[in-house]
Amino acid sequence: MADMPNLKKKYTEEVAPALMKKFEYKSVMQIPKIDKVVVNVGCGEARDNAKVLEAVVRDLTAITGQKAIITVAKKSVANFKVREGMPVGAKVTLRSSKMWEFLDRLFNVALPRVRDFHGINPNSFDGRGNYALGIKEQLIFPEIEYDKIDKIRGMDIIICTTAETDEEAKALLELVGAPFER
Repeated sequence: MADMPNLKKKYTEEVAPALMKKFEYKSVMQIPKIDKVVVNVGCGEARDNAKVLEAVVRDLTAITGQKAIITVAKKSVANFKVREGMPVGAKVTLRSSKMWEFLDRLFNVALPRVRDFHGINPNSFDGRGNYALGIKEQLIFPEIEYDKIDKIRGMDIIICTTAETDEEAKALLELVGAPFER
């Protein structure tokens, strides 16, 4: 491993031993780790305009450094004028070093650029140790050029961990550097 992402280095050197001590695990395999990060942009107007999806994929690819895939509707919903199989958004699943680099940029560069930012909501865990975070605009990422975007779009970022409980997952994310509200 020639060049390890900063956050991964921090995880292996500081976070893992601290969690081991705090939760008194018997084995190092019990220490929760971050498994993957899914970045998802839902975009309903894609049904009327195919160019919208290209812009979403381009933005996501720029932000994450990995090609986004187009997601399609699983079932038809008449009220939303959506048919099964229609493209409705785009997502990227990040793992290993790309994931660590993305989280590093998210916590240390992008989130502090949010207006009136007081930290991320500490209650957004799902009960199984995963954390979901919504972002209102893609502009907070330095990779996005303001002049090149067609519309301000939000996105969901889901951080999947191997933690068994929300408490363990929160301790993991706090130690890694997630800016939770106080």
